Amino acid sequence: MISTNDLRSGITIEIDGAIFVVMESQHVKPGKGAAIVKAKLKNLRTGAIVEKTFNAGVKVATAHIGKQNMQFLYSMNDVYYFMNMETYEQLELNRDVVSDNAKFLTENLEVTITAFEGEILGIDLPDKVVLTVTHTEAAVKGNTTNNALKDAEVETGYTVRVPLFIEEGEKIIVSTSDGKYVSRA
Repeated sequence: MISTNDLRSGITIEIDGAIFVVMESQHVKPGKGAAIVKAKLKNLRTGAIVEKTFNAGVKVATAHIGKQNMQFLYSMNDVYYFMNMETYEQLELNRDVVSDNAKFLTENLEVTITAFEGEILGIDLPDKVVLTVTHTEAAVKGNTTNNALKDAEVETGYTVRVPLFIEEGEKIIVSTSDGKYVSRA
């Protein structure tokens, strides 16, 4: 249990069977009446973001989230296979658990699997990944407007906007937070 006065960014709590991570919290003391704590919470199961108001000093249950580093091996028919780097045990996850992170998964990529009481909540990717461009159009000579971009398909099937000088076969760095091109690898 933790007091609502102690809610900070990154703390995980359990409310009515749902697991939330605190994104931000603010202690408010109105002119009259008791102090309150306003918190912005992200549901770890659904990804929904909600704002909740608590009376100051009320106790809420903490949720202990387990994190385990694993290596992505391969995918087959919407099932993704990961391996524990220490015990060599394998874990199978369905596409609905992996969700949009699938577009960044390449063989041997190290990820963090998050779980709560044996229930897999999802995977955390590195901030940036290196992907190989498998298809892109050739740059048109003379098309040099400022920040000109073109579509490029990478090895995972994801399409990213890249500068005109990027060619097929090149390795690029892509941000996993917004899916945008960062630089050449």
